[in-house]
Amino acid sequence: MASEVAELIRALRDGRMTLDQVEQRFRERHWPQRNSAEPGSYLEMAARAQEDPDPDVPDSFDDVVAAYDRGEITRQQYRILAQAVADSIRAEGDSR
Repeated sequence: MASEVAELIRALRDGRMTLDQVEQRFRERHWPQRNSAEPGSYLEMAARAQEDPDPDVPDSFDDVVAAYDRGEITRQQYRILAQAVADSIRAEGDSR
């Protein structure tokens, strides 16, 4: 099953939605966050650096990064969408 984020990017790429429409939707949606604790020491930080990266979080900003890496969106589109995601996350944090 495709994620909402992947579907929005597909709609942008296919011309069914404009960049402004996708940007607005990105600003309005909830973005899941990773729930990992900050390392408590340099030793813990070094140990984590040796671990495999966490798997991608479905329907998250990871989908935007993956779309950019696959060449499905341009650098300019990526920057606009990344800013929209950041604004959404910031606004959600401010409302708590």
